[in-house]
Amino acid sequence: MSTIRCVPGHELTAQDVYDIWRIRDAVFAVEQQVEDEDADGRDLLPTATHLWLADADGPTSYLRVYVADDGVRHIGRVCTRRDQRGRGLSGRLMAEVHRLWGDETLVLNAQAYLEAWYGTFGYRRSGDDFDDAGILHVPMTREPS
Repeated sequence: MSTIRCVPGHELTAQDVYDIWRIRDAVFAVEQQVEDEDADGRDLLPTATHLWLADADGPTSYLRVYVADDGVRHIGRVCTRRDQRGRGLSGRLMAEVHRLWGDETLVLNAQAYLEAWYGTFGYRRSGDDFDDAGILHVPMTREPS
């Protein structure tokens, strides 16, 4: 079983940035045909942390956590490489997020079809559905445990 990499945004190497871009591009741009730019200015923030699992072909599952201007920790860009799905990899990353920051309020915008999956981790709907990059999303919040 591979080890979770957990790297603050300002400590990412060029190789890390490239590998993260590859998995996010493969999942969001190629598979889901999201045309919005992925680079949103948050990846290199000192309050951003990137978590991922990898094999010889690069990241197998990935997510990003950052503290927004509102002071709340946000989870996003959750993705798993197509050939690695169904193995619980994103669940391992979510468990690590909760181990590190479970004593804080955590928020995320889930793709609507994943609402029940995030619910298994204690997230609850916190608003109305909305469109983000052509995909229906649900705002969700997890209160401190």
